[in-house]
Amino acid sequence: MAKTGTTTQGLRAAIERSGYYPALVGDAVESAVGAEPVVSYLVHQETTFDANEVRRHVTVLVLTGTRFIVSHTDEQSADDTSPSPYATTSTESVKLARISSVVLSRVVANPESYAPGVLPREVVLTIGWGAVSRLDLEPAACGDPNCEADHGYTGSSTSDDLSLRVSEAGDGPETVTQALAFAQALSEATAQAAG
Repeated sequence: MAKTGTTTQGLRAAIERSGYYPALVGDAVESAVGAEPVVSYLVHQETTFDANEVRRHVTVLVLTGTRFIVSHTDEQSADDTSPSPYATTSTESVKLARISSVVLSRVVANPESYAPGVLPREVVLTIGWGAVSRLDLEPAACGDPNCEADHGYTGSSTSDDLSLRVSEAGDGPETVTQALAFAQALSEATAQAAG
């Protein structure tokens, strides 16, 4: 990462605060970002419960002037392939011009009394760049309830390479605020890259 700038320092501090293998996560993110200055970021740690074990993972989203970077780290328990616990870290770098959609869903309590600036209860950030597409198919039908003809299939294709849910109750208001700021910065950057 670029060695100067408050945004880069904030990213490092957020990775440290997550407490989730900060040296490993920081090294992966730094390697992916390289010398580019950081424009915006979001660090999201999540704990899940699988049967008898607790599993943690962290996702770090970084926006630079030219790229969107996703870093994801999962921890694994010892298993047949490894006698000791281990972590897997992956990073993906996407040119801003490749991002086809930035969707931000807000969940707001008591919408009748909503006032601008009130923090949503949760947000879901979905970003698509064409690496993963979901195809939902269903049998096509006509309007005749007695028709037994085969009308083929109908469906939709959705690009949702990344979906990240952040809630005030689970992650804190600071993380929700950071998610909103990151979504706005990414949306603005992709509009400029497409123009």
